[in-house]
Amino acid sequence: MTQTLFRTKIVLFFVSSLSMISISPTAQEYFRKLIEQQDLPGLGIRLVAVHPGTPRADCQLEFCEAGERDGSEFEIPCGAYSLFVAADSLSWLEAANIDFIRSGTGGELTIRAPALRGAVPAADTSLSERVRYVIESEINPQLASHGGHISLDSITPEGIVVLRFGGGCHGCGMADQTLRNGVETTLKARLAEVTGVRDATDHGSGDKPYYARQANA
Repeated sequence: MTQTLFRTKIVLFFVSSLSMISISPTAQEYFRKLIEQQDLPGLGIRLVAVHPGTPRADCQLEFCEAGERDGSEFEIPCGAYSLFVAADSLSWLEAANIDFIRSGTGGELTIRAPALRGAVPAADTSLSERVRYVIESEINPQLASHGGHISLDSITPEGIVVLRFGGGCHGCGMADQTLRNGVETTLKARLAEVTGVRDATDHGSGDKPYYARQANA
């Protein structure tokens, strides 16, 4: 019964290192109630690092039955159930802290995972690598709300970053504003070598734009 848990918002924080993976009492209680609702003996919670070591790294929580576990997982007993951390996720989730913050509307599950995304590229790494990092860590998460994303095409000797839009941004009527007011502003603020941006996308071929382009656009 592999069922991803999306019943509450998962917020990722990347903070200073803790000593071990820990689960707050409120988070343990939250998981316990979810498991009781399923009424399946031996049901546990699995924690997996998704795309670890990259700017788009995330954590995924899902139900897991006894028959779906192979014994390689790291088990964290939580009373009547256990949380299982996938073996290949352990190093990325070192010092992680899981908490559930109650509110009047229910609550919010937070996962603080300081090692999940790996190291930020150093100042002496290539400009293209640093541009990709900013795109994946700051820009694409914002565009994802519209089903869109951008990717790096090239960088000119003058520092112009050439980009391509995809998804809901491909053919979008707001692409120019997104490029100038969002993407260019962010890249120039983060990277001094960036002098501007250029869109290399053939927007006429976009078939699912978030905002339709005007006929003369």
